[in-house]
Amino acid sequence: MTAYVVNQMSGTVTPIQTATNTAGKGINVKTYPSAIAITPNGKTAYVTNSALDTVTPISTATGTAGKPINVGQGPDAIAITPNSRTAYVVNAGDGTVTPISTASDTAGKPIKVGLGGSAVTITPNGKTAYVVSEGAGGMATVTPIRTATNTVGKPVKLPFSASYSPSGYPGQTLIVSTPNGKTVYAASQSAGTVTAISTATSRVLKTIKVGTDPFALAIAPNGKVLEVVSQASDSVTPIRTATNMASKPIPVGSKPWAIAITPDGRTAYVVNNGSDTVTPIFVLTGKAGKPIVVGSGPLAIAITP
Repeated sequence: MTAYVVNQMSGTVTPIQTATNTAGKGINVKTYPSAIAITPNGKTAYVTNSALDTVTPISTATGTAGKPINVGQGPDAIAITPNSRTAYVVNAGDGTVTPISTASDTAGKPIKVGLGGSAVTITPNGKTAYVVSEGAGGMATVTPIRTATNTVGKPVKLPFSASYSPSGYPGQTLIVSTPNGKTVYAASQSAGTVTAISTATSRVLKTIKVGTDPFALAIAPNGKVLEVVSQASDSVTPIRTATNMASKPIPVGSKPWAIAITPDGRTAYVVNNGSDTVTPIFVLTGKAGKPIVVGSGPLAIAITP
């Protein structure tokens, strides 16, 4: 397996071999890369470039970048359907989501979701994409998109005001779905909480206090543990999804910004923007390993299947 780390300041993506935790040569993806997602078939990584309003495809077989794809203004988040056919790109600057056909690397018609879009997740059955937006009057919302038709459903209002992630904070993963698709979890930086939402009823199930400035989320493949990155406290807080109770925070590097978990569920990799490193965390024990040095200003991470 390979983890790909987006380095904003150096305009590169660093591959890390998870078997040895060694970093490879950086892949040039031009100005201000911000977020990344890998197709479930493992063939292509897609990197958003916020300053250029583009998405750059990378072949994982060769480690080479392809021709950038034009999307909306300020693309800050991306997710890919389980069948690997469509990438959904959240454009924070113009309140849209751009669907990209991965077969042809062409962008489709933008989908209106509201300004301040900052994150997206897709349910395991591939039927619905959920987009986090700042919402009217600063109230945070989660907007469902039916992927079969690319039509928007009624936004879910969350029980606190945003800010979630203004366009100045690209690369965060602020919403994730459980593997069974029954629940999505959304984080609020301003409230210091994570909210569980039922996908069947669009109702808020529980709001969990996790400490200062939750910045990113990742859920284990078995759905049992949700890992929450807290930037202000330089830590990661595990939440047991069976009880929705937070465990003791795990110290990591400076200004942790993003997180991803290996498909076998054994290791979480935390991107530390302030120290230009990635910290591996062993999920079973909650212990952090030796930091891995990457490029300058790392912001995002994705791991091949």
